Amino acid sequence: MDFYTKLVSGVLFPLHERLKHHSSVAVRRHMEQSQWWSAERLRAYRIERLRALLKRADEKVPYYRRVFSELDFHAEDLHSLDDLRCLPLLTKGIIRQNADDMKASDAVGLARFNTGGSSGEPLVFHIGNERVSHDVAAKWRATRWWGVDIGDREIVVWGSPVELGSQDRVRALRDHLFRSRLIPAFEMSPQNLDRFVEAIRAFRPAMLFGYPSSLSRIGQHALDKNVSLDRLGIRVAFVTSERLYDEQKAVIERAFGCPVANGYGGRDAGFIAHACPQGNMHITAEDIIVEILDRNQQPVAPGESGEIVVTHLATGDYPFIRYRTGDIGALGDDPCPCGRGLPILEKIEGRSTDFVIAKNGTLMHGLALIYVIRDEPGVQRFKIVQESVDRTRVYLVTDADFDENVQRRIQAGLKQRLGESVEIDIQTVDEIPAEKSGKFRYIVSHAV
Repeated sequence: MDFYTKLVSGVLFPLHERLKHHSSVAVRRHMEQSQWWSAERLRAYRIERLRALLKRADEKVPYYRRVFSELDFHAEDLHSLDDLRCLPLLTKGIIRQNADDMKASDAVGLARFNTGGSSGEPLVFHIGNERVSHDVAAKWRATRWWGVDIGDREIVVWGSPVELGSQDRVRALRDHLFRSRLIPAFEMSPQNLDRFVEAIRAFRPAMLFGYPSSLSRIGQHALDKNVSLDRLGIRVAFVTSERLYDEQKAVIERAFGCPVANGYGGRDAGFIAHACPQGNMHITAEDIIVEILDRNQQPVAPGESGEIVVTHLATGDYPFIRYRTGDIGALGDDPCPCGRGLPILEKIEGRSTDFVIAKNGTLMHGLALIYVIRDEPGVQRFKIVQESVDRTRVYLVTDADFDENVQRRIQAGLKQRLGESVEIDIQTVDEIPAEKSGKFRYIVSHAV
């Protein structure tokens, strides 16, 4: 760690957080101790915090006061994390219908947030300083696992047009002081890719942060142009907000000459899990309780996939209790060789809308369709949209190697998986735009 990084992580960033009334520094220091606790000590700590969250929700949050009263539920009766199951699940629809009643009566300084809305209508909710402090601390801790820190040179590939348009002088000054540079993830034209590659070469970052689709796109462009990015001293590429595919990981590692560290979370659900250098996704267990539920909303065994449901223990101002993320994943059961006692999220398979349903009712992951297309000659980029069980539309960006034989193979492969009577509509396009948030989704199903 050089002197300037020490100055930023030890002085400038803590001052920044203090001015914003965040307790991130103290929380991160505590987390760097609690990550080594035994399972028993961590479990007791989580139960204590869960009781406190539920007690405040009962006393201060109108929506939960009604729910707890109807169930005759009392926070002091909670003795294990499994006792959460007697409470109802929280959905985006419930939050929309009870937006004001979700706020704690004693909450101050709440900030309005919203999800990107890539799978439908954006969710509007509110976050207090406690939640922000804990999410910042969790991300900070995970960053330090990889030998980098706030203040090290960083390239961020992120953002929607709305977010980038709101950059003001204060934020620009902060990013300059913290040695962080932003590349807009939604502007991936060939000309801009040339510019982005040169910006990375000139800046020589210690770490990258962004969507896996965007970082792999930049990396592949550099490889195609025979431009070396693997000797710049980049120590790690942090990716998040999209499913990380194996081929993306391989491209990023080859192009930038560094390991890839996957992160999982969201504006609504919080900073849920992050990979350690051993490759396991550790849940931020001090703040997050993860349940994996089947279609009947019953818990599944470790290793079995189901919907990821989270309770964020630092959301007393606007509680997220048993919140349905819409994501599919599985818990792990074995300890990590790194020695951290934080539980492991073994699989993150994407959103429920990343799954498709065949004509005969068979549910399968979208990878079953992706594998049909991704290695075909002439296909540079693609997106699959299952509009119904009877019709699937495929958008392709192609080159000179694409011909009618390739198109017929794609149609035949998709019909084999979805059903011979399913209509496969293939359209060649010049570009496939990212979502408004800057994310890219290879597959979207409106039929699941």
